[in-house]
Amino acid sequence: MNTLDADFAYDDSRAIVKNQDLEPKTPIINIFYDDFWGTPLTKIASHKSYRPICVLSFRLNYYLGALNPWGYHLGNVILHVIVTALFTKLSRTLLKHSFPTLVSGVLFASHPVHTEAVAGVVGRADIGACFFFLLALLSYMKYVKLRDTLHDPGGGDSGSKRFVFFIGTAVLTTASLLTKEQGVTVLGVCAAYDLFVHNKMKIPHILQFYKKDEWRRAMEGFFLLVIVLVTLVAFRMYFMGNTPPEFAPSDNPASDSDSFLTRTLTYFLLPALNRYDQDGLKQKCVVLATVFLVLMNSGKTVVRNRDWASEEMLYTSGIAVNPPKAWGNLANIYNNQGRITDAETAYRNALKYRPNMSDTHYNLGILLQNQKRYKDAIDSYNKAISFRPNLSMAHLNLGILLAQLGDKKQAEQVYRHCADLDTSKLKDPRLHESTKISCLYNLGRLYNDQKQFEDAMRVFEEALQRRPDHYAPQSIYNLYGETHFNMGNHVEAERYFKKALQAKPDHIPAHLTMAKLFHKQGKNEEAESWFLKAKHLDPSDNTVYQHYALFLGEVGRLTESASLYKDILEKDPENFEMIFNAANVLRQVGQNGDAEKMFIKATQLRPEEATAHMNLGAMYHINNKLTEAEKSYTRALELKPGDRTTQENLAKLKTLMSSKH
Repeated sequence: MNTLDADFAYDDSRAIVKNQDLEPKTPIINIFYDDFWGTPLTKIASHKSYRPICVLSFRLNYYLGALNPWGYHLGNVILHVIVTALFTKLSRTLLKHSFPTLVSGVLFASHPVHTEAVAGVVGRADIGACFFFLLALLSYMKYVKLRDTLHDPGGGDSGSKRFVFFIGTAVLTTASLLTKEQGVTVLGVCAAYDLFVHNKMKIPHILQFYKKDEWRRAMEGFFLLVIVLVTLVAFRMYFMGNTPPEFAPSDNPASDSDSFLTRTLTYFLLPALNRYDQDGLKQKCVVLATVFLVLMNSGKTVVRNRDWASEEMLYTSGIAVNPPKAWGNLANIYNNQGRITDAETAYRNALKYRPNMSDTHYNLGILLQNQKRYKDAIDSYNKAISFRPNLSMAHLNLGILLAQLGDKKQAEQVYRHCADLDTSKLKDPRLHESTKISCLYNLGRLYNDQKQFEDAMRVFEEALQRRPDHYAPQSIYNLYGETHFNMGNHVEAERYFKKALQAKPDHIPAHLTMAKLFHKQGKNEEAESWFLKAKHLDPSDNTVYQHYALFLGEVGRLTESASLYKDILEKDPENFEMIFNAANVLRQVGQNGDAEKMFIKATQLRPEEATAHMNLGAMYHINNKLTEAEKSYTRALELKPGDRTTQENLAKLKTLMSSKH
């Protein structure tokens, strides 16, 4: 119960929070064609973990409470209670007496291995598989009882009834398999029960068993179990595309170890010879030992469940067990919490243990990029790529950063390489497919900005052709339309803007480009209506106000434009473009003092921008601050020698200054 207030942790993120199969917009039939993580089973990168019943239960949780973790944890607790009751019933059937049944039930309920499956929401696959497993076994036990009654004198007609229970066994086994893969092993347990418990066969006598009457009775059950097993295995292989699952070494390091001894000890059990002295063992000792064991298990459960209360606590507790993975995951938590210094320290701690963790280098690169430590970020992205060359997200971010820093040629090469990566065998193929399309989108935008419009159109067309269904197309349509607009093809531009709006009616960039198109065509009333629609869709989006203010200035409504620019800069005081545009509008409406302040701010934000210094000089010139104007013009010429406008302004200034002496 102490997990009810816990958050999602570890694999819960990928299996629940990021799993599109839980969302109502995804057809429910997709669950039966996707793996546990929402990846189609036919994809090479699929984990092949086919658990549709478990995913259906998550979808029910999502329907009832979206992504509120409380409901998911409550579902696990309720299921654990039911499974414990079933196990206790099974124990009562097998052990006959109350005390050992009680001990079995309590130990089952409190064992840390079981309760940890309850604490993690994805552990529902284990609990659910156990639920159907126990029901299947109980059903088979009933079948065996009816089967043998049929052969006993005076047993009555229980022939058809026994097959009802066997069909129940088959159905419940299938349900267990569809909840988690190992559920199919109940068939082996059923066979073992039939042979060793029901027929009381000893291992040394197995070879003689076929000569006995019991063998003929048991053969029916064994034959039916084999039919069910073969059918289920064939069904499972079919849905996996007739290929076995592939696992990375990190999925099970012990079994993938190079050491024969390690692999052997992983799979072999080394049983100790238990000595049981019935005469010397008192019942009180048994009771005390049992109570002690239950208390120990319960204590361990309480402590361990605290670790599962949040991802931060879980990963902190894991540092002593698996330092690189724990530090890497903990760094992600710190980063999401805004604890940037702690996050960077944690990433670097993880890399001290395992320098080849590409995901950690990539995440560190994002952190450094957000801090504008671009050189370090590029180094981290390159390291991530060196350790995993097909990590598409690292290529994408590297390309964006290179383009931002002005290295357009290198950015172009990175985008193109990213788009052509083979990511078919990677986990989470949806993410990698989307990332490759994003690389094409950014490559097209790069070409568009460089006025290589034909290249941009070719890339956008490729992006639309390769786009998977889960990648929303509105951004591609809109930028494709902008390319047509820049080429003067307004009809095609409008067609693609409308396609963007069909794909996403509230897509604000498409509203703004439609407004720009109508303004270009002289339809200013229609243009303004599109700006106002965009403003209505998201009143907090500063980009809308920026474009609207520019539009107002261009149509001569300078006072309104100046007022709007001031409002924009209250929210975004460091925006160079807005400061520069605002200064020009303020100058046009005669607010020269405010315009001067804006241009000063512009030169402070971009000291190497020649245009800012030239315009500040012009503003000083207008405001009769001639010495300051000369300094600004001179600085502008230092940054951009030979600029004719600046040279002409400086010559006029010197003429004015000489006339005053």
